[in-house]
Amino acid sequence: MAKGLQTGGARNRPARAWQRMLSGRRLDLLDPSPLDIEIEDIAHGLARVARWNGQTVGEHAFSVAQHSIVVETIVGHIRPGLDPKWRLAALLHDAPEYVIGDMISPFKAALGLSYKDFEARLEHAIHLRFGLPPAPPKPISALIKQADRASAFFEATQLAGFTTTEALSFFGRPPKGYTTTIEPWSVGRAQAEYLARFRRFSAAAGFAPAAQAVDTGQP
Repeated sequence: MAKGLQTGGARNRPARAWQRMLSGRRLDLLDPSPLDIEIEDIAHGLARVARWNGQTVGEHAFSVAQHSIVVETIVGHIRPGLDPKWRLAALLHDAPEYVIGDMISPFKAALGLSYKDFEARLEHAIHLRFGLPPAPPKPISALIKQADRASAFFEATQLAGFTTTEALSFFGRPPKGYTTTIEPWSVGRAQAEYLARFRRFSAAAGFAPAAQAVDTGQP
C-alpha cells in the first residue's frame, strides 16, 4: 500500500523544469532568470555542442563556441569600429544553445513558434545577465544574421560537404574581400577561446574588469 502511494505521489508531482549547471546554478527552463546564468556554464556547454548535427570532417566536432567566434570576427570585418557591446552580442548570438542544443534550421521551422519563444526568453535572460538589452536593435540583428550566414557558408563548403553552388543557394555570398579557413578546435580550446573573447569584449564594453587571459585574435 505504502509503495503504491509513493508511486502515485511521484506521478502527480510536477515535472522538473530546471537544469542544474556545473556552476551549481539551477536554471528554470520555462522562466529563466539572469541571476542563474554564468558565462562559464555557457562556454562549457557551447564547446560541447556540435554544429551540423556533428556531420563535419575533422578529428573534432565543429562546436557552437567556435562558430560564435567566427561570427563575431566576421561582424568586426563588416563593421570595423562597431561598439564592443554589439561585438559581445554577436559572440552571444547562439548562447541559448548551451541549454537547448544546436538544431538545424529545418528542424527549428518544423517545431514552430513555441520553440522560438522558448529560445527568445532564454536569449533575453542571457543578454540582461551580461549588460545587453534583451534584444539588439534591428540593424545589429541584421548584421549578426549576415555574419551568421557567412560563417555557415564557410562551414558548409569546408566542413559539411556542400558544393560552393549549394552553399551559395542556401546562405548567399560571404562579405566581399573576406575569407577564412576553418579547422575545428578541441573542446578545451573552444571553451578557453570563447571565454577569452567574452572577457575581452565585456571589458571593452565596460561591463566587466579586463581579463588576464590573452586573446589570440584568431577566428
